[in-house]
Amino acid sequence: MSGAGYDVVVDVDEEGDLGHTDLQEDLEFHNSNFSENTTGSRKGGVGAGSASSGLPPPATASASSASGKRFLWTLSFYAQFFDVDTTSVLQRCWAALYPRANFLDVLEGNPDLYGPFWIATTVVLILFLGGTISQYLSFVGKGPFVYDFRLLSGAAGLIYGYTFVIPVVLFLALRYFGSESANLLECWALYGYANLIWIPVALISWSPISILNFVFVALGFAVSVAFLLRNLYPVLSATDRQTSKALLILVVALHAGLAIAIKILFFAHGSPVASKPDGDAPAPEQPAPPSRLF
Repeated sequence: MSGAGYDVVVDVDEEGDLGHTDLQEDLEFHNSNFSENTTGSRKGGVGAGSASSGLPPPATASASSASGKRFLWTLSFYAQFFDVDTTSVLQRCWAALYPRANFLDVLEGNPDLYGPFWIATTVVLILFLGGTISQYLSFVGKGPFVYDFRLLSGAAGLIYGYTFVIPVVLFLALRYFGSESANLLECWALYGYANLIWIPVALISWSPISILNFVFVALGFAVSVAFLLRNLYPVLSATDRQTSKALLILVVALHAGLAIAIKILFFAHGSPVASKPDGDAPAPEQPAPPSRLF
């Protein structure tokens, strides 16, 4: 019974004979501190023992306690938005081009900014290259061609602004109208992966045949807006009926504006973004020589 945490005290007479022992009278049971000492020694192996010896606690203990705290000025706060591997990004890209399930289910509660950032960057570069080729083809035979890097800044402002600003506006509108299911990171992921269709569109829309460019851009608009509406509708429907309709119309109108801007600014001859080469400018008129009277 001592193993159970008790001491046994037995009264023995002077002759050393136990004689008649009454368990009720001669045996007394006292609480033992053996278990407390053993548990205390076990607990003191990592925390209490190191504290009693004057040593600091192990680094793993402090790291584990602070791992749940992420602040805006720490890299761990931003690293959680890029916690995704290449396989997951490719699966999400395929789900955006060929949607068979809700994209929010594909995200599995882990939306990322890695894919949206690099997709938007790729679209910017390809729009610049495609727009430059389109401008070059429109000025063939009209003089020397000069690259205009305003196409690059115009593409960056358009794509980055649409991808990262419009979701913020949509998120604030949903919060204002009482939607509790709205998530800013998921909105960024939706709009970021929706831009994937513009990569093949930009690769084939530099043709000098204007009607083909219209068809390609219209196809890209249809695929991307269908992807957005399919995945945003459950979130937008959390608001009242009139508000959800207004937000759906706003999403379609803004996306149509993006498609029109891509067509006009980058795949139309004489784009307003790019300046005309110097060789295409008309030569100034020379004054007529004075007529001689004689």
